[in-house]
Amino acid sequence: MSENEENEPRSRARLPDGVLVRAVRLSDAEEITDLINLPGYRASTLRPPYQRVEEVRKHMENPSPDALNLVVTKDGKIVGNGGLNRLSGRRQHVASIGMGVHDDFTGRGFGRILLGAMVDAADDWLDIKRLELTVYTDNDVAIGLYRKFGFEQEGLLRAFGFRSGEYVDAYTMARLRL
Repeated sequence: MSENEENEPRSRARLPDGVLVRAVRLSDAEEITDLINLPGYRASTLRPPYQRVEEVRKHMENPSPDALNLVVTKDGKIVGNGGLNRLSGRRQHVASIGMGVHDDFTGRGFGRILLGAMVDAADDWLDIKRLELTVYTDNDVAIGLYRKFGFEQEGLLRAFGFRSGEYVDAYTMARLRL
């Protein structure tokens, strides 16, 4: 079995050559910091600009025990990252997800690969019934991707985040495994 096949979610075809989905490593801190500081990546998140490697590493060293943090690489370079965080108590059947793709690698299927890996983990390994997320209302590409994976819009969060000097709205979306 090849390295790609070991890491391949069951519901997709074989990963393209040179592409790998894997768990985040502490040694990824600098490359992930570079990724999350890219203007396009950051514009789709709630992250402030100019994150420091030390801040990112500290967050990576203390993950939630119920978190799954992944990266997708192309020829060894991190081109996207995502996280799935399981909730607790009476919401332990729920996980929230977030993800992003490198500015230079959008539109090439890496978001689909990463989201597919998180959905497969939630469905086939973690017994997550409900996946939920927030997405800015002007992020049509991400909204389209989420819909392809069965996410549906559930609500509108007005003035959800502050970006580029103005308040922006977001949708809440969720996917239920029936």
